[in-house]
Amino acid sequence: ISSCFNIFFSSRVFQKRALATFLTSVRRNGTVSEASFETQLYKLHLLEEPPSATATCTRDEALLFYHQMQIVRRMESASSNLYKEKAIRGFCHLYSGQEAICVGIKAALRPQDSVITAYRDHGWAYVMGCSVVGIMAELTGRAQGVARGKGGSMHMYTKNFYGGNGIVGAQVPVGAGVALANKYLENGGINVALYGDGAANQGQLFEAYNMAKLMNLPSVFICENNGYGMGTSIDRAAASTNYYTRGNYVPGIWIDGMDVLSVREAIKYCVDYCTSGKGPLVLEVATYRYHGHSMSDPGTSYRTRDEIQEVRQTRDPIMLFKEHIVGADLVTADELKVRNVPLPQQE
Repeated sequence: ISSCFNIFFSSRVFQKRALATFLTSVRRNGTVSEASFETQLYKLHLLEEPPSATATCTRDEALLFYHQMQIVRRMESASSNLYKEKAIRGFCHLYSGQEAICVGIKAALRPQDSVITAYRDHGWAYVMGCSVVGIMAELTGRAQGVARGKGGSMHMYTKNFYGGNGIVGAQVPVGAGVALANKYLENGGINVALYGDGAANQGQLFEAYNMAKLMNLPSVFICENNGYGMGTSIDRAAASTNYYTRGNYVPGIWIDGMDVLSVREAIKYCVDYCTSGKGPLVLEVATYRYHGHSMSDPGTSYRTRDEIQEVRQTRDPIMLFKEHIVGADLVTADELKVRNVPLPQQE
């Protein structure tokens, strides 16, 4: 098994100490402690007021978000290598390119809020509290895994994270059920249910929208639109590609999913909206996946390598966030380069 696998199986204590040391040491080299950024344009459906046009980010938040996105990116790169070495078997769907979504959403959630997603769940498992060791162990079928090695790539769980689900679109009505439980228990929590554009035409999604609106459930339904459902582009799969309007009578928001702060501000808006008793929302988060649909898909038969490379060079979420925080003097490029916690090199 590759060296990256061994690195990821270092102790959880070491990882926590490394992160704490990283944040503390970088904090000492600070320039400004807080900065404001303009969020990307939001598109609205049946809403009058958009999420905030500005986002405030502290130095510690900037370091945390950057670190989390880097961890997810490199974890997925290591997963790709392990799959090619046959250390990971079965299905394996990678989140590379979509890191700003899980990091941005988690940054806005409160302890009582919950998340349920589809099978592209490694990054979500990490930000919701699973350790890198637990995730990598699960991927390789080991007892130290978050589901004791029995769930694999598509089935990871932790507190307030209901998976990782392998049936296309089936997590959405389950998410509505979790939101119903929140309302019944009066715990003030919301549920975020994520699905891809490839699942957006499933009938069960519209049933969930209907029930959530009828009962005014604290549900946020989020379509992660990465442009392709397996190997089929959205233009060939859907008569309407404005996924944020697909709830019809349910209000919606379109978000640039490559900007972590825009995602965070939108979810803050959703928390306020849902907890005020106004019912559900349907969001579309525009993003892009760098790998194929799964590891068995090379991802180049239905799109060009130039298309992928252009997104990497112009819209990469980690690159854009780094430019923002360095440009605002929250951190320096040397700090991020030299003091980052050592991890396996990206492909």
